[in-house]
Amino acid sequence: MAHTERIVQIGLVQQRASASAATGLARAIEGVRTAAARGAQIVCLQELFRSPYPCQSEDESRFDWAEPIPGPSTEVLGKVAARCGVAIVASLFERRAEGLYHNTAVSLDASGRIASLYRKMHIPDDPLYYEKYYFAPGDTGFPSVALGPARVSTLVCWDQWFPEAARLAALGGAQILCYPTAIGWQFDEGPEVDRAQHDAWETAQRAHAIANGVFVVAVNRVGREGAVRFWGQSFVADPFGRVLARASSAEEEVLVVDCDLAEVERTRRLWPFLRDRRIDAYDGLLRRFGT
Repeated sequence: MAHTERIVQIGLVQQRASASAATGLARAIEGVRTAAARGAQIVCLQELFRSPYPCQSEDESRFDWAEPIPGPSTEVLGKVAARCGVAIVASLFERRAEGLYHNTAVSLDASGRIASLYRKMHIPDDPLYYEKYYFAPGDTGFPSVALGPARVSTLVCWDQWFPEAARLAALGGAQILCYPTAIGWQFDEGPEVDRAQHDAWETAQRAHAIANGVFVVAVNRVGREGAVRFWGQSFVADPFGRVLARASSAEEEVLVVDCDLAEVERTRRLWPFLRDRRIDAYDGLLRRFGT
């Protein structure tokens, strides 16, 4: 296959929160259409894109923000995907059953069909990120799915910090890891601490790209919501960990980035980490701590 035939264009839609789910969905669709018009083949939306981030406090009424999958959002987004001829990765507050909710990412292919569903596996419980109150841990594992020319795995936000998740997604065949995200500064600790926190977040994900020989796509919110200043800076890293594009820290933005899938093979030949893994020596990973 010729070099140029392996380039896939990834769209990232970085937005501020909308006050209502209807407005949030409409604005996300606008972002998808913008990315598609600029050539995107796969478009990734930010975490829980339809509404303000719900988990800054424990509020029972916010369970009403959830919806089934398939449901209203996947129906609308499926039609948009088919019309625009793009695959969409959409992060939703899933109502699985009465009293059972997940933080879920749905992948819709370019025909509008639900191609894959991923339920967030790692659920945080930090100040202003009280997700354990709202979401049950995922039970899907780390699936990869063919979206057009690429195999894609979707993980969500807190999953970004866990090398095991990225590794299992890569071992399942993923060439691109998409991370819908909602992360920001929840305390005013000064610019030095702000920079350190952001750098740690980006560095962890670039390390996943390097260690697994994959592209990493992180799509974050932007703007202040309550006490959290979401830092934006959505980005794409190639299998060498190089940042190919990075969005603003303060403004909404749609990025469309060329990802040459041939780089996966080239990088893994140079750095054959998958070849040299000692799969006979990793039993300790199944223990919480200690030997």
